[in-house]
Amino acid sequence: MASVAENMKQTKAQLPNEVTLVVVSKTQPNVLIEEAYTSGQRVFGENRVQELVPKYEALPKDIAWHLIGHLQTNKVKYIAPFVALIHSVDSEKLLVEVDKQAARCNRKIEVLLQMYIAQEETKFGFDVAEAEELLSRQTDFQHVRIVGLMGMATNTDNSDQVRKEFRGLAQFFKTQQEKYGATHFHTLSMGMSSDWKIAVEEGATMIRIGSSIFRS
Repeated sequence: MASVAENMKQTKAQLPNEVTLVVVSKTQPNVLIEEAYTSGQRVFGENRVQELVPKYEALPKDIAWHLIGHLQTNKVKYIAPFVALIHSVDSEKLLVEVDKQAARCNRKIEVLLQMYIAQEETKFGFDVAEAEELLSRQTDFQHVRIVGLMGMATNTDNSDQVRKEFRGLAQFFKTQQEKYGATHFHTLSMGMSSDWKIAVEEGATMIRIGSSIFRS
């Protein structure tokens, strides 16, 4: 039976140095998160605010917590004091609220714009035109730093479709990076346990892996 530490070591060995691993710790007990922490992992992702907050309170304070799931505006205030990165900003209304709550905490919160790239109605996100328009006005948000994009591919066994979706997102990311500069606009979060290898091949700088890390 493989341990969390062994699974992490195996995954990291396959990752280019420039790709950040976000260990998705949703539904996992603190003892397993601590095992990943002890083996050197410092970046963890949670889907739900109500699960993230108690973990933040109980676990080491040098963990960088990422909110990777759909975020409701009325929940932003609970994570604004400490969240390191919000992957799932999928509306201007949410961006406005993050900006407001960051101001209250005297912080500048880093966020990613979630892009709609999948052939599924259940996914959230901006289309290209909406994202371009919002990025052109990013200076309107004084307490938010838009540092890149996030996308989730269609949940399918068709690897060609997944690759096409990731490639399209990566191309859009590169055009925006050329416009706003790689120092400021540097993160492309795409790829999970089932498709992260394709995502890395297509240019992901950050991947989100949970089930293959915590499998026994």
